[in-house]
Amino acid sequence: MITENGVEDYDPRERDVPEWTIDEFQTHVGQEIGVSPWYDVTQKDVDAFAVATDDRNFIHVNPARAKESGLPGTIAHGFFTLSLLAGFSYKTTPKLKGAVMGYNYGVDKARFVAQVPVGSRVRGRYTLADVQVKEGAVVIAYDVKVEIEGQELANGGKPALVATSRGYAVMGDDA
Repeated sequence: MITENGVEDYDPRERDVPEWTIDEFQTHVGQEIGVSPWYDVTQKDVDAFAVATDDRNFIHVNPARAKESGLPGTIAHGFFTLSLLAGFSYKTTPKLKGAVMGYNYGVDKARFVAQVPVGSRVRGRYTLADVQVKEGAVVIAYDVKVEIEGQELANGGKPALVATSRGYAVMGDDA
């Protein structure tokens, strides 16, 4: 649905991924759950992030100055790359059966390991790290590695980002 301000919205509970029970999540702890689709890192998106966060450092928004400083061109902000985890998660991780709402619950141990050049493509690799059942809720943690196309981890590349991402799922009365 397109909102009145022109942005497409969607309900993450209706995303096209498998739906797992709490028990299924618990049996998959320690396993890689999935890999997100590739995301094109464009100058337009990095510029929009720079304006939204007021982080307009030339290494992100000025290709000529970035090259003069010794970089191959502009690079994405580390926090830009970190912010991609929400969308990657929607496309990659299973839904929790019985959940009526979900929230980002936090990020632990985020490290920006390698620069992400504008014009590259990145994707997230999700390993289920932990499942905590609470009263009326479940906290699910994933160890995530963001890799750059051409520098995939399976080929000996180093990740652009490593982090543990946590989601908080509110369970319905029937769960």
